[in-house]
Amino acid sequence: MEQQVRTEQRECDVLVIGGGPAGTTVAPLLAEKGYRVVLLEKAHHPRFHIGESLLPANLPLFERLGVADEVRAIGMEKWGAEFVSPQHEMSQVFHFAEAWQKDMPYAYQVRRAEFDTILIRNAAAKGVEVHEGCKARAVDFQPDNTAVVRAEHDDGRQTEYKARFVVDASGRDTFLANRFQIKHRNPKHNSSAVYGHFAGARRHDGQAEGNITIFWFEHGWFWFIPMMNDVTSIGMVTWPYFMKTKGERSLQQFLMDGIARCPGLAERLKSATLVNEIEATGNFSYVSERNHGANYLLLGDAYAFIDPVFSSGVLLAMNSGVIGAEAIDTCLRDPARAPAALKRFDQLMQHGPKEFSWFIYRVTNPIMRDFFMYPKNIFRVKEALLSVLAGDIFGQTPIWRSIKMFKLLYYIANIVQPRRAYMGWKRRRFNIRRVDDPAMNGA
Repeated sequence: MEQQVRTEQRECDVLVIGGGPAGTTVAPLLAEKGYRVVLLEKAHHPRFHIGESLLPANLPLFERLGVADEVRAIGMEKWGAEFVSPQHEMSQVFHFAEAWQKDMPYAYQVRRAEFDTILIRNAAAKGVEVHEGCKARAVDFQPDNTAVVRAEHDDGRQTEYKARFVVDASGRDTFLANRFQIKHRNPKHNSSAVYGHFAGARRHDGQAEGNITIFWFEHGWFWFIPMMNDVTSIGMVTWPYFMKTKGERSLQQFLMDGIARCPGLAERLKSATLVNEIEATGNFSYVSERNHGANYLLLGDAYAFIDPVFSSGVLLAMNSGVIGAEAIDTCLRDPARAPAALKRFDQLMQHGPKEFSWFIYRVTNPIMRDFFMYPKNIFRVKEALLSVLAGDIFGQTPIWRSIKMFKLLYYIANIVQPRRAYMGWKRRRFNIRRVDDPAMNGA
């Protein structure tokens, strides 16, 4: 007779699902405020993950969490971002030191296996009850405004956590959004990614060695992210119609054939060797209908994911953890102010993706491409653009008047060049059309 598995009953103030940058930011911040916080992570760290390029605006968050020295020890310094376009003779390098604020001149490129391990160990050290190898299976929101989350450990043990507040920081698993059926493809963007790590890639000399390079090609773009110990992350972000041409080829062959279509990247990888298995992610961009309820929040990728061309993912995740901790603290400590706190949380959560997305949706337009490849600082628009690229969009830096001017100049350029603008719009409509996405086939 099969023995029934006993389910352990536990209680906590806040139950965090997911041990990535969002979860490991919100959890220790709440623990420091005296809350009983439990964090469930389905994997065991270290584990592979993409999203290795950080932004200068991440650095103050590392200081706040107390992990700045540890991240510095594993990070390749990134002083700028290079853009290479097949329609332009010269590449364009944006140096973060030339942004509006001059006190955040660099960021890091990191191997996420190491970076995420630092963050989750820090959460445990700050008093968070961390359970790795523990997957959240179900959630029930109770009439008394609590929630019961059922979780299963790797060894088969089952635990029910009764929590006053639930945080979904499950990343692309989108735990709550899937259960609420509120996750949708982003109608303005639709792409897939194929990626891997290489050794022996040719890097730039000196301080520019750690710069990220974005290579545009006819079917999307590539990232080139140098990291410590001669590891370089290479990824191809491409449209569904091109993914469909993969056919019977392996993911590795498909990526290598794509690299061959981008001469600038192929040249820098001509002596490189693959050091891990190629992986792929489909349905790359999505958004959820909401990011909160009375006693739950959706943070980072659990709420929305946008094209990573500007390396915004980790910043948006960690910043959501900061603003999420503030909102949860208010909800639990002063329930009368909860509606206002959640409204502010919602506004800030939408702000980041909105500002990055405006550029992402238009960066394939040839007119916008010219703006990027030949930037001018009239009305300080270049400094403001660099601040956006650095992730300096949540503070007090007064960039928004210049950003509005940048957008106005872009719209004027489209009016002056109507045929070019129309062809760019038509091409984008072609790119984002729905196609059965086979990105995960063979992954």
